[in-house]
Amino acid sequence: MPKTIVVPEGTSKPLAPYSPGTLADGILYVSGTLPFDKNNDVVHVGDAAAQTRHVLETIKSVIETAGGTMQDVTMNHIFVTDWANYQAVNKVYAEYFPTNEPARYCVQCGLVKPDALVEIATVAHIGKK
Repeated sequence: MPKTIVVPEGTSKPLAPYSPGTLADGILYVSGTLPFDKNNDVVHVGDAAAQTRHVLETIKSVIETAGGTMQDVTMNHIFVTDWANYQAVNKVYAEYFPTNEPARYCVQCGLVKPDALVEIATVAHIGKK
């Protein structure tokens, strides 16, 4: 099955060998997305809500580059470094998925950079283009 690598314009080089997104058979897999700027530095240090918004905007850009919308999201994998930030993450998350919420799970864990408070990986069914 052929696959298409999805890289939004202006995306910085990833820290590891991966692509921002991979589209195969109408399904878009968005890699784990951290609150990084163009230099792979963490943005909004200490602010889980702002980091979540940054992450979801980055995910949105991958989905739109592939020809989809946030309404096409079917699954989110959410990672937080501290349950104390869970409410702030959910408040922003609800803005992006106000209805027809996708399936998801959330786990607490360490992330690749200590100042990152949230990471989200996404699956979207955007159809065959």
